Amino acid sequence: MSRRPARRRPARRRSHKNSGGDQLVLIGGGVFVVWLLLTGLVRFLAAHPWIPVVLGLLASGAVAAWVVRRQRAAQWERVRSQGLRYALAQLDALHHRQFEHAVRDLMDRDGCADAVQVGGAGDNGADVKATDPYGRRWVIQRKHRRNGLAGTAIGTPDLQVLNGTGRPVHGGDVVVLVTNGRFTKPAIEFARDQRLHLVNRAVLAEWAGGSQPLWEVLRAVPPPRRPTSLS
Repeated sequence: MSRRPARRRPARRRSHKNSGGDQLVLIGGGVFVVWLLLTGLVRFLAAHPWIPVVLGLLASGAVAAWVVRRQRAAQWERVRSQGLRYALAQLDALHHRQFEHAVRDLMDRDGCADAVQVGGAGDNGADVKATDPYGRRWVIQRKHRRNGLAGTAIGTPDLQVLNGTGRPVHGGDVVVLVTNGRFTKPAIEFARDQRLHLVNRAVLAEWAGGSQPLWEVLRAVPPPRRPTSLS
């Protein structure tokens, strides 16, 4: 007769109680180690009381140095922005997006602390927005020409887009189109009729290369919205 194969005894499963006990042991051991380290640190500092003083002085010195660096950086930025100048050759060589940044920086130089570049997809005809110290809201569109005066002149279609959004959409008090090139005669007439302000190559050279704010370079800008120490 053939023998039946012996049955294997099923492996015993580890008790959940034992697993939980192991976890408690590990946690307890970790707490004990942390307690030993803290106790040792306290004893060490008690034996060397000068160490916390030195660490406190080093931390205070690091914070003071960081504050001084921040103050110097802010001071340098103010000096840089106030002395910002651009030559026409520099502006001609810029990418059109860099030209927007240059216009924003010039408005910041003039005292518009909130000057921001907003050009891009869906900008609704505005590349730079800013509020001058007199409370007037500026909405600026830029048209960069790589070839300067030799580039294509800005015509009325671009001004029509700006005129349709500058005040109704962006709430501009002063709506401006800036170019390092030129405007067509119909565009100049359209701008005059619609109270749009044009900054052509000659005006741009005076503004970017000088120290006068744009509202002093342009003519017939709206009066201040609110009285200030500058008015």
